[in-house]
Amino acid sequence: MAATNDAPATQKKRLGGWLILVGLGVVFSPFRLLMNTLPAYEPLLQNDIWDALTNPDSAAYHPLWGPLLIGEITFNVGLFLASLYLIYLFFTRHWLFPSFYIGIVLSSLVFIPADAWLVSIVLPQEPMFDPDTTKEFVRTLIGALIWIPYMLMSQRVKETFVKDQQELSPALPVAVSN
Repeated sequence: MAATNDAPATQKKRLGGWLILVGLGVVFSPFRLLMNTLPAYEPLLQNDIWDALTNPDSAAYHPLWGPLLIGEITFNVGLFLASLYLIYLFFTRHWLFPSFYIGIVLSSLVFIPADAWLVSIVLPQEPMFDPDTTKEFVRTLIGALIWIPYMLMSQRVKETFVKDQQELSPALPVAVSN
């Protein structure tokens, strides 16, 4: 009798291959986000800059400063929390990971030019795409062009991220009634 190596068709793949690069990006993303955003918002919140930008009596006032800054902060906090959740999805190999990952990348691709456009309304003398904004948008676009197709077409992704909610939560005892 010949020995066969018939693995079950539903056997989950381990995190490996190109997913190692995805995992590194997922793990470092929240730290990178903090390092890029905290220095920008810290002076705004510690000094009288917020009052100068949002007080109608100030020379620096523009009616969109408040909503723009609140929108940016809200988006970045949401992105930070989503990045933490993405780490959880990745390491638990949850089936939602590819979709959630794609959603985060696409929301960033939409947010960056939308934010740049709003900033150009508030500061019309500044270029809409300054070097930092351009660099961030190009970096996000290149990442999207590489990793979105990978998430959609990779057999490894399909075989790795298969855990559903029932597999992740412990079985709850069922009460038996007489």
